Amino acid sequence: MARRRPSSSLLLWDVRPSTLVGLAAGALAVAAATAVIFPLKHSVPAVSTGVIYLLAVLLVSTWFGLWVGLATALASAAAFNWFHIPPTGRLTISDPQNWVALVVFLVVAVIASTLAEVARARAGEAELRRREADLAADLARLLLGGQDVATALPAAGERLAAALDLPSAAIELAPRPSAAPDGSLHLPLAGAGRALGTLRLVARPPEPVLARLRERVVPSLEALLAGALEREALQREVVEAQALRRSDDIKTSLLRAVSHDLRTPLTAIATIGEALASRNLTREERDELAGAVTAEANRLASLVDKLLDLSRLQGGAAAPRPDWCSVEEVLRAAIDETVAPPTGFDVAIDPDLPLIRADAVQLERAFANLLENAVRYGGDYPVAVRARAVGHRLLIRVVDRGPGIAGPELERIFVPFHRAAPATGTSPAAAAAHTGSGLGLAIARGFVEANGGRVWAESLPRQGTTFVVELPLPSDDDDPVASGGGARVASR
Repeated sequence: MARRRPSSSLLLWDVRPSTLVGLAAGALAVAAATAVIFPLKHSVPAVSTGVIYLLAVLLVSTWFGLWVGLATALASAAAFNWFHIPPTGRLTISDPQNWVALVVFLVVAVIASTLAEVARARAGEAELRRREADLAADLARLLLGGQDVATALPAAGERLAAALDLPSAAIELAPRPSAAPDGSLHLPLAGAGRALGTLRLVARPPEPVLARLRERVVPSLEALLAGALEREALQREVVEAQALRRSDDIKTSLLRAVSHDLRTPLTAIATIGEALASRNLTREERDELAGAVTAEANRLASLVDKLLDLSRLQGGAAAPRPDWCSVEEVLRAAIDETVAPPTGFDVAIDPDLPLIRADAVQLERAFANLLENAVRYGGDYPVAVRARAVGHRLLIRVVDRGPGIAGPELERIFVPFHRAAPATGTSPAAAAAHTGSGLGLAIARGFVEANGGRVWAESLPRQGTTFVVELPLPSDDDDPVASGGGARVASR
């Protein structure tokens, strides 16, 4: 029956048969060597045939260990004396030279057994070192390869327990007392002059294993854990630095918008207010200046609303309140809000559009910004609005006949405070339209994506721009009537 015997190493367990099996194997090896020598006696001196027994001793010593090898060596000497050294059949030696040969044979057999055991021990030690290196490499990959040390600790504990052949091992970042009432063993982990955590073992391992664990495994684990925690701290600092840099960029862009887009209407209002104080103005002039004050105040209020919308989107405070609504009514409400050119809008909406579940207020704000952008850059041409269902999607297109957008700008125009440069050959009137705040398209994308859709731009220079909004249609299982919903439009 095989038995498992731990060697002096920590990670290597020698699996070898029991001593009884080893003695039986030694007896068979001696019998086989004796049988081989008999046919050689007529052509080879008897003393010279003893080397065959050394082969049996080497094989048994290598597999079964030193003591079984020594027993095999003694049995070989006895068999050699009984069967091959005159007088045969007795454990006596008549020739003194045969005594010398027998003693030399026995010494060589003992040395061979010892060397075989030493070689086996060194092979075991080499295997131990290899497995320790593999364990260190696996722990380094787990602790240093992931983003979160705490997430990697359970897998690292399992790998360590498997390598140590322990029932269970856990690595914790909290210090614990060395002993626990439940019998578990806690080994402290420290590094860089501070406590890092605890290696918790469910059961106390044998003393040789525990000694090697403390001497070889724990130091490497401490170094890896300290490096992983330091790396995680540096990553947090990098993320915080990037967030601060991004925040500074946003603040800089916001200050630029405030310094220009807010200052312009405020300056206009202040200038008009001074003009209204004049007593030489006619009634018509006063009415004209009052209208200009109202227009600039509305412009200022619109900019403030956009800044608030962008702030809610970036702060995650713009969660939609979905309900059944009609896209046609949402589009009509957005069109009514937009100051249209004399040619107005060219609207073509499929009459059988299904209801969708979305936040109608947010969609109206998104479409209002897209329409405002199209009016600003479309010149004196009408803005086309198209809506139709395609498969499981609802597509809304807002098309202008402005100067168009260059390819590299198609994605950047949705970045807050970004203003696309006028295309080459753009007329002065169209170029003057590039005076927006750079917030409308960013807000439109934010509200559309918050409601499960997406928006993108399609354009060629000097050939107009099309903004496409894609919204998901409800599945066949969704019933707006059964769910108590109905067509609702954004409040204005």
